[in-house]
Amino acid sequence: MLKRIIIVIVLLLAGVSQAQEGTTSPYSFYGIGALKFRGTAENRAMGGINVYSDSIHLSIQNPAGVAGLKLVNFTVGGSHKINTQKTVDESQKATTTTLDYLAVGIPMGKFGASFGVIPFTSVGYKLLSVNDNSTTEFTGSGGLNKVFFTLAYQITPELSFGVDTNYNFGNIENVAYFEQDDLQYGTRELNRSDLSGFSFNLGASYKKMVADYLELSTSVTYTPETDFTSENFRQLSSILVLPSGTQTPIDVRDIEVANTDFTFPSQLTLGAGIGKPKNWFVGAEFGMQKTSNFTNRTFEVDDLEFNDASKFRLGGFYIPNYNSFGNYWKRVVYRAGIRYEETGITLRGQDINEFGISFGLGLPVGRLFSNVNLGFEIGRRGTTDFGLIQENFFNTFLSLSLNDKWFEKRYYD
Repeated sequence: MLKRIIIVIVLLLAGVSQAQEGTTSPYSFYGIGALKFRGTAENRAMGGINVYSDSIHLSIQNPAGVAGLKLVNFTVGGSHKINTQKTVDESQKATTTTLDYLAVGIPMGKFGASFGVIPFTSVGYKLLSVNDNSTTEFTGSGGLNKVFFTLAYQITPELSFGVDTNYNFGNIENVAYFEQDDLQYGTRELNRSDLSGFSFNLGASYKKMVADYLELSTSVTYTPETDFTSENFRQLSSILVLPSGTQTPIDVRDIEVANTDFTFPSQLTLGAGIGKPKNWFVGAEFGMQKTSNFTNRTFEVDDLEFNDASKFRLGGFYIPNYNSFGNYWKRVVYRAGIRYEETGITLRGQDINEFGISFGLGLPVGRLFSNVNLGFEIGRRGTTDFGLIQENFFNTFLSLSLNDKWFEKRYYD
């Protein structure tokens, strides 16, 4: 299995390292793009909560959860999103399919380690404004990826602690094109930023049996402020549009733009839950992020304000009988959750908030508690008030969580 995992990692890393168009949201224009969910499909199906962790699933939200692994775990997940964007007058539909994460977790006694790659942010939009005799088109693409290494330690049977070290890298490109009927040439402005920086994520987890069959779980994660370096590039061009629609640059000028350093805000998440081990669990989380300290990379945007963001998540799972060999569906994990997020973006005086309801299944496959996880989410972001765009989305996400034993001591040669 090790050889197969290495081959898959190399192939997928090559694909993920190229920025995916993981969103079609116009709100990805602001900041450094739309933040991607950092977690597995199992978390996502429970409203995104990360307070729960066990010995057979890899935690990539709370690094402390890695300390509880008992088997080597390889996990990979992807999603497909259908996004319906609408204003007061019209609507359109767009779809995206992305690889969401790729990671390996390795137990080492009281220690646990994991490494992998996940998308951090994503930019992908196309907006068209048509007036009586002019047309303006805005497009954006790119985003950031995160390569991470996690080390966790089981301090006591109840308490564990972990830390992620992350290298963030990628680029974002924004293009504005303007043409007017009585002018021969159009005008195009291209802004590109190559971004990079290190970040850290700290986590702690505490579990305690509070009754014969009830276990209390609590967690805390904290991401300090992250310093990013942005190497900026701007280009202005006169554009000749051929009858075929092809845009041909006529006069291209590079505009000197200073490189910038900016700080990505800190984030704190607190969670608590209760359940019967291997049977059911319900938990809740609250997260805060100091996005009021955030600014755009190289240019100012009218009617935009960054405020502190917050997240409220509630979810859980139910397993009828994890040890049932006569009825497969009794071993299936049934998950559900709900979330509400204040993104921290305020446009034209309107807060851009997000709401989602999710549910999913964990389907046992093979040996050693491996499973396939399938989930769905329906939700909404934004509003149609004051000429803004409301997004109604339907997400389908799928993951593989494969377990194996490595470094077993052989009794016979």
